Amino acid sequence: MSTKQKTATELNVTMVGELCDHQHVSASSKHHLIPEVVEKLMQSWSTKECYDHISPVSIPSHKAVIHIIKQARRILFPGYFTSASLHASNLEYYIGKETTELYDKLSEQITMAIRHDCRRQERPCTNCEQRASELAYRFITTLPGIASTLAHDIRATLEGDPASKSPDEVIFSYPGLLAITVYRLAHELYKLEVPIVPRIMTEWAHGETGIDINPGAKIGPGLCIDHGTGVVIGETTIIGKNVRLYQGVTLGALSLPKDAVEVLRHKKRHPTLEDDVIVYSNTTILGGDTIIGAGSVIGGNIWLTESVSTGTKVLLKKPELIYRNPNQPL
Repeated sequence: MSTKQKTATELNVTMVGELCDHQHVSASSKHHLIPEVVEKLMQSWSTKECYDHISPVSIPSHKAVIHIIKQARRILFPGYFTSASLHASNLEYYIGKETTELYDKLSEQITMAIRHDCRRQERPCTNCEQRASELAYRFITTLPGIASTLAHDIRATLEGDPASKSPDEVIFSYPGLLAITVYRLAHELYKLEVPIVPRIMTEWAHGETGIDINPGAKIGPGLCIDHGTGVVIGETTIIGKNVRLYQGVTLGALSLPKDAVEVLRHKKRHPTLEDDVIVYSNTTILGGDTIIGAGSVIGGNIWLTESVSTGTKVLLKKPELIYRNPNQPL
């Protein structure tokens, strides 16, 4: 056998004798075990141990609700979030087109929300499409008022934050205004008793900004949320006019035992802040009976579960700081 033939023979033996990577992977596949997992999943859903939405009734679209938020912002702040240039000559056409589209999209999502709610509660037919059309229109009529209130919020930010250079900067880049804008939209839907959509809206803003405002809270004009990260405003909170909150502020409820949750579900559980209140960073104010009087200033890192009278300053006593130089003896 020639050297050339021998080399070819050895190569052939090697190719036949060894399995390629693909054959090894195929042999170790676990596809045949997946049906067992699927069967267990089916069992958990059939016993209602877990949650599902297996129904011909469509559930509201998270993606569509976010589009509604963004379209509403284009209407409330014309020219800021559009790719096309706006002029006085085409503004009315643009606003009319955007508002009509918003009405159609919102009607569709409200219809889905009502149907979903009816299915969960096993209610009889409630004429969801007719109701959705009416509720969407009533929401559209609130947009001029929302725009006016947001103008107060922007001015409050400009007056309260020396770092803010212009309304454009606040509208484009401030997370506090984004969270407030979404809240004000969601709150109108909340008042109209639209199911689930308002909460989808505010939780999206929560994820985007770190600011958690429940759509049920009642907030007057001129709210300024400075920096904002970690702010929490609970469902039954009441906030007056021209209030300023800093990062890490919690307006929450006292902890409840499990058997008290249903009893207090529709009662006031969160504090009231009257007009012109300032609350500094990392302060927690709890309880439905807690009222912070008008013009009060609550310092940082404070825990409050009792009311404060008008014009009060609540400050934490200056802590004792200990400085240790590693080169000096203790």
